[in-house]
Amino acid sequence: MTELAEPRQAGLTHPANLLTITRLVFAPLLFWLVLDAEDTRGVSWAAFGLGVALASTDFLDGKVARRANVVSRSGAFLDPLADKVVILGGAFALVAVERYWWVPVTIMAVRELGITAWRARWAAQGLALPARRSAKYKTLVQGLALAMAVMPTLEDQDTLIDVALWVAVVWTVATGVQYLIDGQNALSTTGD
Repeated sequence: MTELAEPRQAGLTHPANLLTITRLVFAPLLFWLVLDAEDTRGVSWAAFGLGVALASTDFLDGKVARRANVVSRSGAFLDPLADKVVILGGAFALVAVERYWWVPVTIMAVRELGITAWRARWAAQGLALPARRSAKYKTLVQGLALAMAVMPTLEDQDTLIDVALWVAVVWTVATGVQYLIDGQNALSTTGD
């Protein structure tokens, strides 16, 4: 039986981190494509294609890091940041062109920012709340809802788009509750 090697630290210029940075750099272009297609309420193949490309970098950065057996503090910070920038920025752009209603998007934003603050609070006390697998699925569900909203073949499917958005909201809130429980459990086991 062979032992697994300890992951080595990766710098900001590691290919996995560069993929994440690419997602951050191209996110404003996605928002612009949605806003520029205001006459079609954000629907365009260009926005759809770029959204799929950005989502693929989210999948690939983790795969590259695992294959190279590296961990990175910068990657651990940048990856969820990039996810939030793309998802929330895209969702608010869709609100601006009246494809999405502001209430569900605001619920998602409050959860995302609240859990980020919650995790930062625990980090300041030396406790890490690791990302759950359900959080990756949450990002996938959010991304699918966004992709559906900008896909030209679904331009007239407002009910389907609304249902997809609300499914993403429910998933987002549910994973937020999981993080709150994880934080309370961490606190009760440390005695703080």
